[in-house]
Amino acid sequence: MHSKRLGTLSAAITRRDMLGSGAALVTASALGTPVWGQEKYPSREVRVICAFPAGSGADVFARYFAENMRPFLGGTVIVENKVGASGNLAINFAARAKPDGYTILIHAPSAIAANMSLFKDPGYDAAKAFDVLGSVCRLPFTVTVGAKSPHKTLQDLIKTLQQKGDKASYGTTAPTGQVAGALMKDILKLKMVEVPYRTAADSVNDLESGNIDCMMYDPIFAMPFHRNGKMRVLALSSKERMTTAPDIPTMNESGVPGVDVVGWWGVAVPKGVPEPIKAQISKAFIQMAEKPETKKWLAEFGSDPFIVGPEDAQKLMLQDIKDWGRYVKIANMEPKG
Repeated sequence: MHSKRLGTLSAAITRRDMLGSGAALVTASALGTPVWGQEKYPSREVRVICAFPAGSGADVFARYFAENMRPFLGGTVIVENKVGASGNLAINFAARAKPDGYTILIHAPSAIAANMSLFKDPGYDAAKAFDVLGSVCRLPFTVTVGAKSPHKTLQDLIKTLQQKGDKASYGTTAPTGQVAGALMKDILKLKMVEVPYRTAADSVNDLESGNIDCMMYDPIFAMPFHRNGKMRVLALSSKERMTTAPDIPTMNESGVPGVDVVGWWGVAVPKGVPEPIKAQISKAFIQMAEKPETKKWLAEFGSDPFIVGPEDAQKLMLQDIKDWGRYVKIANMEPKG
């Protein structure tokens, strides 16, 4: 009888241990902890892909987040610049990367969506190529002039652009700026000519010398120059003023009605990354974004906090695909070949 009870007890312990092990396995998997046959993530360098060159606003942004994600992700994070085709080169590189969590795109999901309409063949389908794992901030583009420019307001600039006709010019370096500038041109029936620059830094001398009338810069690049007096931001492309730059009026307020073109920045990975790894990347990104130091840093660049998780971020990118199709039509922009 004693032997029979011992056998029953032994069987109960075995079942209990097996159930406990199974629960531990599920928990470990959900947390990204290595389980049988799996390596810990990250076990090697994680590459953050940046779509623009070193020194650009996008590069400053990507490097800040790469550096500050490290302690939350628990591994080494390096930045690689893949420059070309208005950011499309980097987006395609990331879309085709092995979906193992070791290639991350820190970029504007709004730009990923925009390129679906800005290019005849962007080389990827935004809805199918990426999972957006979170967002950190919104950034309108800026209408910016050089420090020596006589124009103190957007209305001052508009009068000059009207007088110069097709001798007037505006510079762009990214899709959001292209659309903001094209909308301004279309709404006001201006004849100004777009001058595309490979990078924002490439345009500085032309802006300072007056060879170009104004630039459509991202605020990450423009705001530090604005604050130190080396450039002057006249207006923002958002519908409402930014809470972090309340002194700068919008294009709507300044005589260009109907403009509300805002980019937002986040983190994306190619489709197919395992769910536990996506959860780990998303958590690290959002934890870093919620730091007071991060919010203060972002405020210096004229961006408003916009922290959302994977589900909402993915929905927003899908909505942006539709919105940018509309923007491009309104602005009468011809998709690039």
